[in-house]
Amino acid sequence: MASQLGRTQRAHSMWRRGMLISAAALLTALAVAGCSDSSNGDLAGQYKSGTTQNYVSGDGAITQVPPGGRTDPISFDVTASDGTRFNSDALAGTVVVINFWYASCPPCRAEAKHLNTVNERFQGQDVQFIGVNVRDQRSTAEAFERRFNVSYPSVIDANEGRMQLALSGEVAPNAVPTTIVLDTKGRVAARVLGAIEGPGTLSALVSDELGR
Repeated sequence: MASQLGRTQRAHSMWRRGMLISAAALLTALAVAGCSDSSNGDLAGQYKSGTTQNYVSGDGAITQVPPGGRTDPISFDVTASDGTRFNSDALAGTVVVINFWYASCPPCRAEAKHLNTVNERFQGQDVQFIGVNVRDQRSTAEAFERRFNVSYPSVIDANEGRMQLALSGEVAPNAVPTTIVLDTKGRVAARVLGAIEGPGTLSALVSDELGR
């Protein structure tokens, strides 16, 4: 009798421990789900949803969108760290090159000279370069710009994420640097995932849009 009682108590104890573990696991899952669900629209999640739909692959890192497959114009109204205002409506008729970067990103440092070269090559034409810093505060971003002689303004987008949101679905933050070329109607015409390897390809992408 005592032996049977002992077995019953042990079985009950094991069942109770199992229930406690299951309950703890459930609470943990609910807590994680609660942290993942953001009431502000989950900007990071939106920004990570980059897609290759309607893109024609170039050399693997570079993709171009044929004119007939381009989406609606990108809309934005932001101010760069130097006070320059960039409004998508005001930029109609201009080819816009948008480069996403941050200061401690090695490929961003490597490509800076090439971006400068292309920007300077198209000075006086209907081309506007805009940098978008996705991680740093103003002082860090401006130190980078001075060190690498960046010749165009950058928007500090780390806090508000307005440019990231404007291009959500087109740019993924896990692929910084990324460079986007908008056509004269404000539509995404080309995308370079990763560093610009030299000025030639980006120059050609910009020239293509100027010549349309």
